[in-house]
Amino acid sequence: MTSLTSVKNFLSQRTLAIVGLSRSGKKFGNMIYRELTKKGYTVYPIHPDVERIDGVRCYPSLKSLPEHIGGVIIVIPPSQTERIVQDVANAGIKQVWMQQGSESEKAIQLCRENNISVIAGECILMFTEPVAFFHRLHRWIWKVIGKYPK
Repeated sequence: MTSLTSVKNFLSQRTLAIVGLSRSGKKFGNMIYRELTKKGYTVYPIHPDVERIDGVRCYPSLKSLPEHIGGVIIVIPPSQTERIVQDVANAGIKQVWMQQGSESEKAIQLCRENNISVIAGECILMFTEPVAFFHRLHRWIWKVIGKYPK
């Protein structure tokens, strides 16, 4: 289970990258991007096939970013997450957040083998203040059923 300390450590990084924005702008990765930038984070979208999504510049890889980042948010299918974790390790980044549904046991193990702090199976928007109503409700439910990090 993820610890609340690791969540706070990840979110204390104000410069992040996100892998998982869609061209349509309607996927959860796009929502995370918008919410985090509204909350003052600098977030660099990574997309190997497009230069811009909704007018925002995308970078083809983690190594192409213009500055060092504190962590990577992954919002893609688990089958692709392992490759991204390898890119994270190669770029020397030490924190990963695998959004719910993006995690795989192999990707989590790759993080551990490469000394990368990993948060898996948690929704980042439950923790970024101020938390919107739906995510406050989600957080409350997880506390009631004992799934909220301690």
